[in-house]
Amino acid sequence: MKTKLEEMILWYELHRLQERYVSVIDADRLEEWPNFFTEDCVYEIIPKENADLGLPMGIMHCFGRAMLRDRITSLRKANVFEPHTYRHMISGLELTPVDADSVDMQSNYVVVQTLTDGESRIYQAGRYFDRVVHSAEGWLYQCKRAVYDTSRVQTLLVTPV
Repeated sequence: MKTKLEEMILWYELHRLQERYVSVIDADRLEEWPNFFTEDCVYEIIPKENADLGLPMGIMHCFGRAMLRDRITSLRKANVFEPHTYRHMISGLELTPVDADSVDMQSNYVVVQTLTDGESRIYQAGRYFDRVVHSAEGWLYQCKRAVYDTSRVQTLLVTPV
């Protein structure tokens, strides 16, 4: 059983992981994004309706760090999309230790997207469902599942959430 201080340190470390994760996306340092994941990771973006019904269909599924790198290479070299920026807000981090080296965590997220015309709008709101594991590199996502609340995505999803 962890002491209160150990629980606070764990919460802080995992909160910082979430903050660094969204900071890399928001700063368009996407080449660093795969480094937050284990080699055998799973990254998914799924509508809440499908998640609630137990349906696996989503709008993005990546299996393994190599697939995340391919996603960024495609974004940089092959995809055509309107330039935009993201700003993430995260809150409500909840932790459930699984064992000494892995934790399930959940948190709320809101992504504000700004397009080249200067208009900012809420692009996506939802909840992250994550499994993180402690490794020699520190805490890494073994599974990151973004479950978004709306039944549609306003524009082509290019940038990870």
